Amino acid sequence: MLYFDVLIVGAGHAGAQVAIALRQGKFDGGVGLLGDEPHPPYERPPLSKAYLLGEKTFEQLQLRPTSFWPEHRIERLPARRVVAVDAAAHRVTLADGAVIGYGRMVWATGGSPRRLGCPGHDLAGVHGIRTRADIDLIRGELDGVRDVAVIGGGYIGLESAAALRKLGLRVTVLEALDRVLARVAGEPLSRFYEAEHRAHGVDVRLGVRIESLQGTDGRVSGVHLADGEFIAAQLVIVGIGIVPAVEPLLAAGADGGNGVDVDKNCRTSLPDVYAVGDCAMHANPYAEGNKVRLESVQNANDQATVAAKAILGVPAPSAALPWFWSEQYDLRLQTVGLSAGHDGCVIRGDPASRSFAVVYTRAGRVVALDCVNSVKDFVQGRQLVTRRLSPSPEQLADASVPLSSLLPSA
Repeated sequence: MLYFDVLIVGAGHAGAQVAIALRQGKFDGGVGLLGDEPHPPYERPPLSKAYLLGEKTFEQLQLRPTSFWPEHRIERLPARRVVAVDAAAHRVTLADGAVIGYGRMVWATGGSPRRLGCPGHDLAGVHGIRTRADIDLIRGELDGVRDVAVIGGGYIGLESAAALRKLGLRVTVLEALDRVLARVAGEPLSRFYEAEHRAHGVDVRLGVRIESLQGTDGRVSGVHLADGEFIAAQLVIVGIGIVPAVEPLLAAGADGGNGVDVDKNCRTSLPDVYAVGDCAMHANPYAEGNKVRLESVQNANDQATVAAKAILGVPAPSAALPWFWSEQYDLRLQTVGLSAGHDGCVIRGDPASRSFAVVYTRAGRVVALDCVNSVKDFVQGRQLVTRRLSPSPEQLADASVPLSSLLPSA
């Protein structure tokens, strides 16, 4: 039976960073990096943007050169999938029946794109966006495609809509709620992005319900809406969130549900099992102590470092400030903090200038900022959030006043 002192399940950003951090911390034991893709670890955010557009090659997406992993005695186990965990025996069973033992395990599997439940969801030409293979399939099917339906108005949906418009395709975004980005941003940002996409020729539909997908000879040809309208589409992108890939852990008795629960050192309730990244549900001080899953590179890196330090015997829990980004057309959105539960919202600058910020407050305190083409506000606004400051709405709204000037003197 193959055995590793640390077995990392999931070879995405979080899993790769655990392996890197262990070696940087002089961990000398055996490290296995098991992933269900055949490729070396790579960046995922560019998939729906530069890689879809062909502006970056896969080699440019790799987190480290292929030679890095053997040179640092990190054994890659590609195209493998864990289907069962025996926490008491410290071993996992793979889909092919092989068994691997471990001293400690880090679960970094992320999640899989949530699928539609309507008739026609399994037609050819219907795709989620999560892996290189997803984008390679989409790119391989673009010849002959004129119309694309993007189901879901979150970041993945809007980013892919922007890229496909840049390729000259007719794009319709279908969002069930009354605005795009409704789960992650305030209404001012939603309305700004709706207007931007429409200005670029995207047909943005809000408050719509999908009845079914229609196919011709097994391939999607359009979307039937509940109100009877038919939207032609030879390609459908589904961006309605992810399902955390934690079933084997939960089946083994780990606490969790929408992800697997972890403590401040990224430990699960199972002995010697940690979890990091998109699948890890944790109490976050910037969410008022509520448990959240954060789907971001920053969180993947931060939790990977926390887990590695705990394994190295030098635990260093982190309360890093969450941040995210999105690129659509020539717009770079940078978000800092968590706006969920905000009760105040201040627009800083003029959205018509395409350079502005939305500042979110809770009980008067700044909790998050969405900064569009406004790097200075993103950088300076971080301290307003981390220091839990409460400037007046008038001060926040005055874009001529640097946010740094609102910080108390040392």
